[in-house]
Amino acid sequence: MTLGVFVFLAVLSVISALGTVAQRNPVHCLLSLVVTLLTIAVMFLALDAVAVGFLQAIVYAGAIMVLFLFVIWLLNLQSELRSAPGYLALKASASVLFALLIAELCLLLWRAPSASGARQVTPPGYGSLDSLAKILFSDYLISFEVTSILLLAAIVGAVALARREPQQRPVGAAAALAARSRTGDEPPSATDPTARAESA
Repeated sequence: MTLGVFVFLAVLSVISALGTVAQRNPVHCLLSLVVTLLTIAVMFLALDAVAVGFLQAIVYAGAIMVLFLFVIWLLNLQSELRSAPGYLALKASASVLFALLIAELCLLLWRAPSASGARQVTPPGYGSLDSLAKILFSDYLISFEVTSILLLAAIVGAVALARREPQQRPVGAAAALAARSRTGDEPPSATDPTARAESA
C-alpha cells in the first residue's frame, strides 16, 4: 500500500469517526460508523490481511451495524437535543479518557516493531483462513459461543424495550355524564355538551 492511499484512507476514517460522535441524528451516526469500519477493512485488505479485512466488512460493517440499526428503529430514537447546559463532570472525564487513549497510542507506536522486523517475526501462513478457523473453533470456542449468546440477548432486550403496553383511552367526564343520563341514573348536567345538543 502506497503512502498516498494510506493517508487518504486514514483521513477518511478519522473524519467518519468524528462524524459518528458529532452528529445528532442516530441514523447518520450509524452510517458514519459504517464508513469508518469499511475504511478500516480496506486498510486490512491493502496490508494483505485478507481474512481480517473480510471479517471486518462482513461482521462489523454488515451484521453488527444492521443490528444497531434495528435497535435504533425499534427504540424510535429521535435527534438528540444538545441545548441543555451542564455535564461538566462528563466532559472532564471524557477529556481524561481521551488523554489516556492518546498516551496509550503513542506508547504502542513507540514500542511497535518496524515493518521488516514484523515480517521476520510473522510465521508463514499466519492470518490465513485455515489457521484462523482452527484457533477460533478450538482455543476460543467458548468465547465465540458466548459472544453469539450475548448478541441474541441484545436482540431480545431491544425488542423488550421497544414493546409498549396498549394504552386504554380514558373516558372523559362529558362522555361519562352522557352515558349516565341515557341510562337514567342521573339527570344530564348543564355542562354536558351532548345533553345540551340532545335537548336542543
